[in-house]
Amino acid sequence: MSDDPRFGLARQVMLPGPLRLDGGGTLARVEIAYETYGTLNADKSNAILICHALTGDQHVASAHPITGKPGWWTRMVGAGKPIDPARHFVLCINVLGSCMGSSGPASVDPATGKPYAMAFPVITVRDMVRVQAMLLDHLGIPALAAVVGGSMGGMQALEWAATYPDRIRSAIVIASAPRHSAQNIAFHEVGRQAIMADPRWRNGDYYEDGDPPAAGLAVARMAAHITYLSEAGLHEKFGRKLQDRGEKGFGFDADFQVESYLRHQGISFVDRFDANSYLYITRALDYFDLAEEHGGLLANAFRGSKARFCVVSFDTDWLYPTAESRTIVHALNAAGAAASFVELSSPFGHDAFLLEVPELFAVIDGFLKAGEA
Repeated sequence: MSDDPRFGLARQVMLPGPLRLDGGGTLARVEIAYETYGTLNADKSNAILICHALTGDQHVASAHPITGKPGWWTRMVGAGKPIDPARHFVLCINVLGSCMGSSGPASVDPATGKPYAMAFPVITVRDMVRVQAMLLDHLGIPALAAVVGGSMGGMQALEWAATYPDRIRSAIVIASAPRHSAQNIAFHEVGRQAIMADPRWRNGDYYEDGDPPAAGLAVARMAAHITYLSEAGLHEKFGRKLQDRGEKGFGFDADFQVESYLRHQGISFVDRFDANSYLYITRALDYFDLAEEHGGLLANAFRGSKARFCVVSFDTDWLYPTAESRTIVHALNAAGAAASFVELSSPFGHDAFLLEVPELFAVIDGFLKAGEA
């Protein structure tokens, strides 16, 4: 890692609690892992928080320490890019419940000296945002120039606007939704059941043996990954092409390229993610319902907000379709908030926000620069 603060610095801090959670549990202390890029200016007005998605992490623009792959949003963060460390002090925080350094099921419970496992309290998206606010307090950052996120990251951005309206000047919400639908919950439950049905899960107590439920987690990832893609994208990339063979094998090996692709996605995922964290974070997403948190009316979440909002959807995203983004925009309009909205065309489905979509680059660049003018 370079010593140049513009390149990216990995950090970790332990903050004292207790942190009281929406589900009724508490954490005596909270460990927070994060990365920063750029330099905080004198009046602390140039901070941008990037919120990651379900299986993402804080390594937004630096190499992943396990896989060695580039950061998950290097297309958007870097010199000359919309989120530029030359102009912005960029933070990306590993969410509460995850497994890349922030407090989660794999963390040591100070009361027992052993990993929490399933004794870790159930969390919500709002709990994740509370922890992020704790870190900003620790860093002495009173407010954010922008909070930016796609998918679950977009939910965190919405939660920031609702819970800490005086601490953000703008929010960019990409490929997201104001609550998890029944279909979303159903897919998550399939994944959780795959993990818990794996004999190696052992009610979550697999850390000491170093023998995690890899097969169950791989299946969970395969099922979820399908929802991140589009039918058109799958057809264009794979169609019914066979994998390394000239004819069908009439067995249960990976005959088709798409089968091999999904198996690869599942196997590679277990090297970098914790099964229990997957259970906890998907549950937090399922509980997310911003309107429910504000008397059943989504517009109430944004009453009096002075922030600017940019909402982006993709036409082939069936996980969080454009209708969900329109619901957010209608609520923002009803609350009198300043909101812009665009639906972009992409063959990549939900994952489009992570991939090469020049229009998204232009939208975010223009929105952020307008706020700096």
